[in-house]
Amino acid sequence: MFEYLISSDTLKDWLEIYDLGSQDVTFIKELIKGAEEKKKSPQWLYEGRPKEKSFLYEIVANKRTGIDVDKWDYLARDNYHLGIQNNFDYQRILKYVRVCEVNNMKIICVRDKVVGNLYNMYNTRYNLHRTACQHKVANIIESMITEAMVLADPHILISGSGGEQYRMSTAIGDMEAYTKLTDSIFEQILNSSQTELEEARTILNNIINRNLYRCIGQTQAEQEKTIEQEEIAELKTKLVEAVLSEQVGVEVEAKDFIVNVISMNYGMQEKNPINNVRFYRKNNPDKAFKISREQVSQNLPERFSEQLIQVFCKKTGKKCVDAAEKCFAEWCKTKELPMPWDSDDTDSAAVSG
Repeated sequence: MFEYLISSDTLKDWLEIYDLGSQDVTFIKELIKGAEEKKKSPQWLYEGRPKEKSFLYEIVANKRTGIDVDKWDYLARDNYHLGIQNNFDYQRILKYVRVCEVNNMKIICVRDKVVGNLYNMYNTRYNLHRTACQHKVANIIESMITEAMVLADPHILISGSGGEQYRMSTAIGDMEAYTKLTDSIFEQILNSSQTELEEARTILNNIINRNLYRCIGQTQAEQEKTIEQEEIAELKTKLVEAVLSEQVGVEVEAKDFIVNVISMNYGMQEKNPINNVRFYRKNNPDKAFKISREQVSQNLPERFSEQLIQVFCKKTGKKCVDAAEKCFAEWCKTKELPMPWDSDDTDSAAVSG
């Protein structure tokens, strides 16, 4: 996208005004892409800046610690617009950052006394994902929009470079076409009169009118546990069998159930990201060192990731939903998972039991 903006002259003049050349453009692209795929190499493979400026690659997308301005930006913005209290203070961290040399590499380090603020940052990220980004309603709507877009994909063409036509699913191969994939696509489907878009149009109208898929419930593993794709397929089969056995008067298939297995963590899967952070002391600002979780507080979490399992049903009839809830509760029991909760039917025996 950045290359397209330059080639289309949108940014070319501004680059010249600020005297930014080809090396600077390379540097910007490297900042966006990150360093994860290169950090294991013993050689310095970047072209935008020399090894002496390695710390610059930790500002925008910090693959080493996850402490970067991109994260600070969305934590402040998303919490503000969602009305969620943001207790993380990035300005305090900014006051106490400095560059130290570790293993012949210059990296960004922070003062030892702000370690608690960093744990607060990671916890704020986790809570944002838990309460908003991965909220059941947000995921239901995301699933419905995805389904509508897949249905509409063969019937919507987008003009790219040279007048070539692309579908939504192939537009990423042409940046001129890709830039046209905005919210207007939603409106285009919603306001269309094409019979080919009727099914997709119905789904989007249901979203607007809050006729959403039903939440059967959600659960999470008490221990570190991974739910495999085979187990998801097994659950869908059991849900279909359970609903059909109740003779609820509705035909259901495996595709009528959506099972989301969501990994929520502090940004580095099951690892504690603080283990990758280097700190310095006031009386020795040039020497970097680690701080263990036990040195900070005994009240900090021992685990830094968990799986959340959400089950949704496209059929909204009460008998169908009740049968699915009972089935999901039984499946959780056999998998030694906590009883499901937070279904749309709070009076369900599957939940209260």
